[in-house]
Amino acid sequence: MIGSRRRSRSTTNVWPGYVDALSALLMLVIFMLLVYVVSQLYLSQTLSDRDTQLAQLNAQLTELSELLGLEQSKTDALENQMASLQDDYSASLNRNDALVNQLESTREQLMRQTAMAEAQTERLANLEASVDEKDEMSASQQAMILRLSNQIASLREQLRQIASALELQEQMTADKEQELEQVSRRLNTLLAERVNQLEQYQSEFFARLRDILAGNENVRIVGDRFLLPSELLFASGSAELGEAGRQELDKLANILLDVSARIPDDVDWILRIDGHTDILPINTPRFPSNWELSTARAVAVVRYLAGQGVPDRRMAAAGFGEFFPVAEGTSAEALQKNRRIELKLTDR
Repeated sequence: MIGSRRRSRSTTNVWPGYVDALSALLMLVIFMLLVYVVSQLYLSQTLSDRDTQLAQLNAQLTELSELLGLEQSKTDALENQMASLQDDYSASLNRNDALVNQLESTREQLMRQTAMAEAQTERLANLEASVDEKDEMSASQQAMILRLSNQIASLREQLRQIASALELQEQMTADKEQELEQVSRRLNTLLAERVNQLEQYQSEFFARLRDILAGNENVRIVGDRFLLPSELLFASGSAELGEAGRQELDKLANILLDVSARIPDDVDWILRIDGHTDILPINTPRFPSNWELSTARAVAVVRYLAGQGVPDRRMAAAGFGEFFPVAEGTSAEALQKNRRIELKLTDR
């Protein structure tokens, strides 16, 4: 009986522990649910803000695209107008030449007719002198004098009309020339703006490229070109890019993609990549001369940059062999300077 009471008391005392454990578990579950709800609210708000920002950016991008489209339309319209004015100007010059020729022909004809009239007048004067009395002149002679006088007056009127027409044509030609000059100035202004835009992006590209390559003392700047030593990119006599060369080209590709993304579509730019070698000849099955080696190196750089996302149509590769050195002589330093890859951001 005593053992039975003990078992009864121990059984009864277990339940509070279970209740406490269940309560703690329930509170933990409620806490986790609260954390989940708060995190979901925070994430929803963050996503909503990002969607709003994306919508604003898309609207700005659409507006910029429309502005670029309008600018391109204006440029096309000006080019069409200039072509039309040039055609009108050419036609005016042709008409002007035709009128000048007609005027010269009419002047010659008038001079001949005037000479004939003067000769006939002189003959009549001689006839008048031979007649004793002026009143005795025949009616046919008087009619001939009147007819010649009328012809002379008519020829003078025609000459005056032709001179007026020529003056009017010259005035129209001058107006066309002035209008064509104005359109030319507007086109030159637009072209200058496009060149200035390209120069701005070119300056930014070179400045950033200069910063990332500042640690390499062999990298040089000559005018508007960057000169990279071939040893930085290729092994001797090879057109295969090395690991160090790929790392440098990765930096170049990142800068070029960042800058080109902000260049307007109507600015027709390219990155020109030129390969150069020293004067030491090469003759291998793959590279019969320095031309092939310099061209293959330039193409290798273009292909690698294209693989990093640079558009193919925005790059050009050329090989110049040993024919455009930047250092004279055959010293090791001169040979090293002439083995190079040149980069130039320019218009097409």
